Amino acid sequence: MQIHRDPLSFRTTNPVVTIGIFDGVHLGHDFIIRSLCQAAFNRKGSSVIVTLWPHPREVLDVGQDRFRLLNTLEEKISLLEKYGIDHLIIFRFSKEFSRLSAEDFVRQILVEKIGISHLLVGYNHRFGRDREGDYDNLQVYARNYSFSIERLAPLGEGRNKISSSGIREMLMRGDIIGANELLGYRYFFTGSVKGGNKVGRMIGFPTANIQISDELKLIPSDGVYVVKINWNDRCLNGMMNIGFRPTVNDNPDNKTMEVNIFDFEEVIYGHSVRIEFVGRLRDEMKFDNISSLERQLKIDREHALQILHELGR
Repeated sequence: MQIHRDPLSFRTTNPVVTIGIFDGVHLGHDFIIRSLCQAAFNRKGSSVIVTLWPHPREVLDVGQDRFRLLNTLEEKISLLEKYGIDHLIIFRFSKEFSRLSAEDFVRQILVEKIGISHLLVGYNHRFGRDREGDYDNLQVYARNYSFSIERLAPLGEGRNKISSSGIREMLMRGDIIGANELLGYRYFFTGSVKGGNKVGRMIGFPTANIQISDELKLIPSDGVYVVKINWNDRCLNGMMNIGFRPTVNDNPDNKTMEVNIFDFEEVIYGHSVRIEFVGRLRDEMKFDNISSLERQLKIDREHALQILHELGR
C-alpha cells in the first residue's frame, strides 16, 4: 500500500475511490474496503482510500469533552495495509478544509488531484460542509465531472448499525466482548513499560505500568481485564487493572494501567508492548488490606485463565 500525504505527487491509473475516516477499521468498514478492492479488480483500476487526519471531531469539537480515538494514525495505517489496498491518501483536516462544500471537495480533490474514475460510497455516506454531500448530490457531481458512482447496499440485519461512535460507547462502559465483535479483532493500544512502586511484586503479582503512546487513544473504563500482551514477537497472557488502585494508592489523581503478565519474569522496562483486550473481569475495588487484595487477584487470575482456555488461549 502506497501512502500519500502530498496529493500533488499522486499518480495512478483508473483510480477507484472510497472516502472515510475509518476510525476503528471495524466490520462496517471491512465491507466497504473489500467492496472497493473488488470494484478496482473488476475495472482493472487501482484501489484508493481517501481519509482525513486529524479526526474532524478533534478539530471541530473544541470546548466539548476531549474526543478519544479508536485508532491512532499509525494503527489505522497498519489495519488498512492488511487489505492489499493500492493507495492511501491522507489529507490534513483543518477548519479551513471543513468549509469546503461537497462539490468543491469532489472537483478540487477527487477530480483535479486524484483523477477519479469511479467512486464507491457506503449506503448512508455523507461528506462536505454541513454533510451536504449525500448520494443524490453525488450522482449530479458524477455526471458533471465524468466519473461513475456506486452506492453499496445496506449490510445484513443489525450490521448496518455498526459505527465507530457505538464502539466507543461500548468500550467506555467496559463492554469488551461487544466492541470486539463489531471491530472484528481485539481492541488494542500500544505503550511503553514504566517502573512502579513494586507493591504487586511483594504479593506475587508483579505488574508493568503502561504509558500509552498517544494521549487521544481511547482507554476502556476502569476495571480489571483479561488481556494479551504482544512483546518481542511473543504473545503473552495476563490481566490488567485500569484505575486508581484504591487499596495501595494515596494519590486519587494518579490513574494507572498496570498489567500482570502470567508466568513471566523478564525485565522489560522501557520496551514497547501492545495490549489486546480479551474481556472484562470486574470493577476496580478497594480492599481492607493487602491480604484481601492478594486473595482477589488469585481469583481474578483463575477466572482469566478460564476465559483464555475457553477462547483457545
